Amino acid sequence: MFRLRTLTVAAFLLPTFAAPSLAAPRAQDEGKEAKEPPKDKDAKKNEKKSDIKPYDDVIPSRAITKKGVFLVHRIDDRIFYEIPRDKFGTEFLWVTQLAKTQAGFGLGGTSIGDRVVRFEMRDEKVLMRDVKYSIRADIEDPIRDAVANNGVEPILRSFPIKAWGKDQAAVIDVTDVFMTDSSEFGAAKALNAQGMDKERSFVEEVKAFPKNIETKILATFRTGERRANPFDLGGGGGRVDPTLSSVTALIHHSMIELPAVPMKPREIDSRVGFFSVGFDDYGSQEHGVKPREYATRWRLDKKDPSAEVSEVVQPITFYIAREVPAKWRPFIKSGVELWAPVFEKAGLKNAIRCLEAPSVREDPDWDAEDARYSTLRWLPSTIENAMGPHVADPRSGEILESDILLFHNVLKLAQSWYFVQCAPLDPRCAKLPLPDDLVGELLAYIVAHEVGHTLGLRHNMKGSSAYTIEQLRSKEFTEKYGTEASIMDYGRFNYVAQPGDGARLIPLIGPYDFFAIEWGYKHFPSAKTPDEERKLLDEICARQNTDPLVRFGDPNPSEDPSQQTEDLGSDPVKATENGIANLKRVVDTLVQATCNDGEDYERLKDVYSEVLGQLDRELGHVGNVVGGMRGRDLRFGNGEKIYEPASDEEQRRAVAFLIANLLETPNWLLDPKVLDRIEVGGASARLLSSQSRTLNQLLSRSRLARLAESVQRGGNKYGPADLMLDLRQGVFRELGEKSAAISLYRRNLQRAYVDLLIARAATEDAGNDDAALARFELAAIRAMARDALQNVKDDRTVLAHLNDIVADIDQALEPKRT
Repeated sequence: MFRLRTLTVAAFLLPTFAAPSLAAPRAQDEGKEAKEPPKDKDAKKNEKKSDIKPYDDVIPSRAITKKGVFLVHRIDDRIFYEIPRDKFGTEFLWVTQLAKTQAGFGLGGTSIGDRVVRFEMRDEKVLMRDVKYSIRADIEDPIRDAVANNGVEPILRSFPIKAWGKDQAAVIDVTDVFMTDSSEFGAAKALNAQGMDKERSFVEEVKAFPKNIETKILATFRTGERRANPFDLGGGGGRVDPTLSSVTALIHHSMIELPAVPMKPREIDSRVGFFSVGFDDYGSQEHGVKPREYATRWRLDKKDPSAEVSEVVQPITFYIAREVPAKWRPFIKSGVELWAPVFEKAGLKNAIRCLEAPSVREDPDWDAEDARYSTLRWLPSTIENAMGPHVADPRSGEILESDILLFHNVLKLAQSWYFVQCAPLDPRCAKLPLPDDLVGELLAYIVAHEVGHTLGLRHNMKGSSAYTIEQLRSKEFTEKYGTEASIMDYGRFNYVAQPGDGARLIPLIGPYDFFAIEWGYKHFPSAKTPDEERKLLDEICARQNTDPLVRFGDPNPSEDPSQQTEDLGSDPVKATENGIANLKRVVDTLVQATCNDGEDYERLKDVYSEVLGQLDRELGHVGNVVGGMRGRDLRFGNGEKIYEPASDEEQRRAVAFLIANLLETPNWLLDPKVLDRIEVGGASARLLSSQSRTLNQLLSRSRLARLAESVQRGGNKYGPADLMLDLRQGVFRELGEKSAAISLYRRNLQRAYVDLLIARAATEDAGNDDAALARFELAAIRAMARDALQNVKDDRTVLAHLNDIVADIDQALEPKRT
């Protein structure tokens, strides 16, 4: 996902295999040869006991049949599998996805779950077993038998055999797998619903291919009391019709045959960001269970294993699906093939390519859902997003197939980002909408990011902080290295550059990406054992000790100012200073850039909202310097410290910057040319929301705890008391002035800060000084307000404001007396 998290799969270009359409007539000769069950010595006795019917009674001529890994028959809304004998015991990966849904009920394309299944025959039944790879012991030792004895595979379903097909293939009715909401295959939990309503659920589509079977169910679920879905990102933004007691969604089930021989796995390393499949290893020599994870990677074998650089046997091939608009196809292709030189540097030539899907005339049976093909799909949706999921073999991590999803409105998202961040730096941004050539470049960047996910790469949030401000403003440097050390970061566009710099504005594949692909895909013919290979992989990772451009940072820790989302540059304060300079330039030209004769001001309103959001993000990067702990993933012997606190000077500078640029009213945001066109009021509430968010960020309990512990351990001198003193002096600056003139925006801010301190003072915790410091600050602010009252004479609003602050603090500190 371009804004969220993502996964991956591999396509091997086998000869095209025709998959008949749903409307196609059933082949008359398929399954006809064996209509009766196999004979035995006591046929009459078996006939009395058996419920197995003649083939034609179960699969009539009106059935719609598709030939693939199994024969799949559809009869009205019932689905039958005809499983040949040689497929019993074969393992399949079953993936369930939320393909489409109503606004407010999740995100289309989201994975619900996956599991490995195996079909077994037992008497006149077919069992579906749940194959577990979560515990293993791959050694010659009695522990292997112990694991096996505790690894009984659950029976997910038992299907009575309905008929015998050709060569004693078993015909079973699998409809209930799809038409009941089980915990194994159901979607109710993902939709925050209670269960499937069969009367309002239907089989939408069934397709069979040589390696996979695809089934889509239009399912309706009862919701009961409607609650917000935390995963909703677009469309309705969580707004749901309260009169509805149900939700309808398109559920996509994909069953993919796993390779007969698993790929050689590669165990993950926390210093490199790869998606993974995990298990508990009971065969470890570490005197206990060892959790292990294998990186998800494509199987890329060399044609010449002895060559340093060799063509690959089977390249990763992406197909641009037929529905993708023609004008965007060249940009999408370039985004995919940006990765070709990255693989070549790792010794794999022509390892990735992008082709256009054959036309209907060229190949009427080509289908984007065929697991032999990895595709880039275009979805007509208002969702502003893109996703790069993949399907991987849980035994080895081998990526089997991937379909990158490009929602149409990702173009709007990219345009908004680029305009707000870079409009003063690119003359093509003088007017919205942006020209196609520029939007195409932005789309290529988005595609390259999503392709990285399909190759197994996770987000690397250290990439955007690897370059200095000077480097980001350099034309020569950015043309060579791009604007972030990893395209897998959320660095977005170069808002640090200033007019006249001529610096590149759109990211390229960076040094870390070359490093990660080398670690994940390089061949080591000299390594005969996993331990020998691990030593060579460690040598690659060791470059991080001296080269900050190849370091990896997980997006989860919020305390590290060097691995944030949407940031840029190694100095958050200077980067945001430059960013605000550009935002001021954007606001100055906003009306001219967004408005046309005869049109309303909706675009102006949207883009102004984007400006506010960008400012909040950049100021948030500065706030994370306070109490910030920069981390490095080091091994013993490579350094003394993993965590290093931000210096006192950095933290004081960050707080001073926030006071000057947000807590002091940013009047440049309140431009009447803009506000008088888009709203009657609301600027004061909007500004207060941003200021309150920053104050809550700075005084969060976890941040204050880090500050206090750092001071105690001698790492810093700037502690919670210093932070609160700086905030008091900034927020209540006017109370020390003779006139004590306080504007509406500042009065709002002061009241909000007092309320925040009162809340902190009311929460006692023996593990910190937060409540005590909050009460101390409240007493100091009350004294300042009382003194300031002496200087206020004619302004009754300010008098009321100061008296109110004193009264609120009295109530908080001395409630009985009040």
